[in-house]
Amino acid sequence: MELLDTPHVAFIGAGNMASSIIGGLVKSGHRASRISASDPYPPSLEKLQAIAPIAVSDSNAEAVKGADVIILAVKPQVMAQACESIAESIQASGAVAISIAAGITLESLQRRLGSSTPVIRAMPNTPALLGCGASGLFASEQVSPRQKAYAESILRAVGISSWVETEAELDAITALSGSGPAYFFIFIESMIKVGIELGLDKETASAMAKQTALGASRMAIENDIDLGELRRRVTSPGGTTERAVASFEQNGLEAVVREAMLACADRAKEISREMG
Repeated sequence: MELLDTPHVAFIGAGNMASSIIGGLVKSGHRASRISASDPYPPSLEKLQAIAPIAVSDSNAEAVKGADVIILAVKPQVMAQACESIAESIQASGAVAISIAAGITLESLQRRLGSSTPVIRAMPNTPALLGCGASGLFASEQVSPRQKAYAESILRAVGISSWVETEAELDAITALSGSGPAYFFIFIESMIKVGIELGLDKETASAMAKQTALGASRMAIENDIDLGELRRRVTSPGGTTERAVASFEQNGLEAVVREAMLACADRAKEISREMG
């Protein structure tokens, strides 16, 4: 099924996130002829064309011609330059700009793209590379319902997406899902290390820990059962799991997670101020 009425989607930047979104769009039925991208690095553009026969260019202005949606997939450090290169085109076309760069506020984007430009900030995470992403979205008041639908459909091509009511809530999204994969990697790494300490070889410990994480995630996603209830169902009174869970509680696991997420959200706020 095609994405709505198949808008022309232009990507500024051809990195991993752009590659994953383009791949997801094509798999969802979006015509490659309605996708374009620009990047100064030819090998990156070649990588995109290996995914689908999209139009590519080393010119940002060329890539956004006729675009309905422009996805700013560049690093924060070059965002100002990227915006300036397409400002005239986007003001003339009325296209919506979607920024997936962390720390760049709507105010900053509209200052460079034009105050009347419809802009959406998106905070995807790296599992989008596997089609399992989670993205938070926040729109400026200039964004139309149709443009919001475009953005939601595009991000859902690589996972799930949710709108937040205030821009500040994107800091919470960053702390929860944006940086969240790293938290799980740390936990899995720790399980592997302890598994080895308990006598398992590295290969077995690694395979078991990763598969356990996958299985637990699928159970959480594919059931309507409360997470607390799922936990209770594998925690027999007086059993081994109960002993482990009690240790987590005694050692303040919830407090550790809380402090880590608050620190992450605080840093997200700092980056926004630094990027201006």
